[in-house]
Amino acid sequence: MFKSLNLSLVTSLSAALLLSACSEPEAPSAAIAERSAVASVPAGSCDQYDENGTALFGDLHVHTSYSFDAAAISTGATPEDAHNYARGGEIPFFPVNADGEATGRIKIDRPLDFLAVTDHGEFLGERALCSTEGSPVYNTEFCQGYRSDQRMGMMMLGSVITTETPARIPEICGADGSLCRDFAQSPWEMIQQISHANNEPCEFTSFVAYEYTGTPGTSNYHRNVIFRNESVPALPVSYIDAPIDSKLWSELDAVCDAATGCDYLTIPHNSNLANGRMAPYMKLEDTDAAKVAYAQARLEREPIMEIFQHKGNSECINGLSTVFAAPDELCNVEAVRRMGEDKTYATREFTSEGLVVGQASEVTAECDAGVNGSNGMLGAGCVHATDFQRSGLLVGLKEEQQIGLNPVKLGVIAATDTHSANPGGLVESDWDGAVTGESTPLQRLQPGLLTSGIDGNPGGLAGVWAKENTRDAIFDAMLRKEVFGTSGPRIRPRLFAGWGLDEGLCEANDMVSKAYASGVPMGGDLSAGEATAKPSFLAYAAKDPDGQMLEALHLIKGWIDAEGKMRSEVIPVATAEGGANSLCQLYTDNDFDLSQSAYYYLRVVEPETARWHTYDCAAIAEADRPEVCSNGTYPSTVREMAWTSPIWYQGQ
Repeated sequence: MFKSLNLSLVTSLSAALLLSACSEPEAPSAAIAERSAVASVPAGSCDQYDENGTALFGDLHVHTSYSFDAAAISTGATPEDAHNYARGGEIPFFPVNADGEATGRIKIDRPLDFLAVTDHGEFLGERALCSTEGSPVYNTEFCQGYRSDQRMGMMMLGSVITTETPARIPEICGADGSLCRDFAQSPWEMIQQISHANNEPCEFTSFVAYEYTGTPGTSNYHRNVIFRNESVPALPVSYIDAPIDSKLWSELDAVCDAATGCDYLTIPHNSNLANGRMAPYMKLEDTDAAKVAYAQARLEREPIMEIFQHKGNSECINGLSTVFAAPDELCNVEAVRRMGEDKTYATREFTSEGLVVGQASEVTAECDAGVNGSNGMLGAGCVHATDFQRSGLLVGLKEEQQIGLNPVKLGVIAATDTHSANPGGLVESDWDGAVTGESTPLQRLQPGLLTSGIDGNPGGLAGVWAKENTRDAIFDAMLRKEVFGTSGPRIRPRLFAGWGLDEGLCEANDMVSKAYASGVPMGGDLSAGEATAKPSFLAYAAKDPDGQMLEALHLIKGWIDAEGKMRSEVIPVATAEGGANSLCQLYTDNDFDLSQSAYYYLRVVEPETARWHTYDCAAIAEADRPEVCSNGTYPSTVREMAWTSPIWYQGQ
């Protein structure tokens, strides 16, 4: 229990708007240390405080009916419903009756430790204007069309963010967009109030958050924005306001000043659908100075990425010509695209005649140099090295050699990206769908909108090694990248690196404290060693207490060789035939070269289990089952996994 608490639920808004940061930028490490010193709840306030960290599990990517796309397919579930579900309560769910009221109920199997509801920041005002009777534009043709067919409304609004130069719809927002900004204030304030009301230090943490959503060329350019505490800007900075990542950070810095206690970080997601659009330096001058400034800003504001969610796996892809590595069969687990695959996808175009639905086919290949692909959100388009964590980290190492800073230095979490207000609903045998438009087995087995339906999956969880369950402790863990992601199970992985780690660490009762004392944890930097030294890695994982046994630990190494080529390797450091409750191994990299930059992260693997769609197929009469139940297009089994944030080494 929390020992004492006196938190105001009043958000500091006006001051954040009036103040802007104008000092010279600090070194990333110094800036992060300074941010970590700002606490709204005194450190050590929880009875469960643990200096070595406790594994906490949550979801930092959740949508409700406050999102323009979820509103078109939801039961009206609210941010309050999302919090109730995360904390173990029942919430309304499909099916709906003739009056549009939800008649189903769902409940999570195990409550979460933390949550961020991330409704889209782009159209809070537009949705409110069209839904609020008596609003200045309530009776316009646009709003009438939005209310009569919200899927059509979703397409109309969504078209705004498919360009690289987005602008608000003047018929709704006014020539200067002010009407939409004004009407966005109420839902944004409600999001904050619900978060603060559900935030209980030591028991359950709720972050104020939103999603920054751009889909240029119908490809992914999304980020979740997470605020440390109750001090947040008056309105979200959206893709419409800042259609490039560097501008997002500068605009947020201008309205989220440290003097007010405001602090934030951003988390990119679904890089697997980005088609090269998440590569660094977009729209920047091709100068080292511009690249250094960008890398510095990103290191401070974007410490982690989302490696897994219901739209697929963003860890790795086989077949990149720029990366030298043996094929890895686990790169195909919940992969939306594969190199060389002829991908058929649904096209949707809004014309004067209405919504036109068609089909197209495209072979997945590498993006041409300097060219971004399209239709990534439909599972099509080209692939760039930065679309996946493993190869993207290598791009970062290459850039570090050129400019001295690494712009792709990202730890990892996972999430659901549910649009049904059911965060953490991840049981494969009892999955209710990521969007409420796919609430029956037959609906889920069909090709869905974008990458939902049969192409989707339940998603994953964010894991943090936090000293206690508070906003500050979890936020600080994310800043230092001492975080991990899982594909659903509550696996608890650890990774440390050092020079000459104790050979007996795996057997030591104080293994973790000794590892902290003699090495660096996930998310850290391995300092230079002596010329003949070889680094050691403590790889450890404990199974989900309610889940499957563990099968293997894989240490993933990526490095830049003497010829400047990008290389990666999967190193099986521990296996357990028949499974194990925990796995631990001290591994020494005898191939290490002091002159070559490298990264290492840990992947934990469970034995094969049935994929969610096998249960849905079994629930349908054999004569009524769709073809995907028997044609082998989708594997009947899945490998649940966990991934740690990397440890980096800069070559000497």
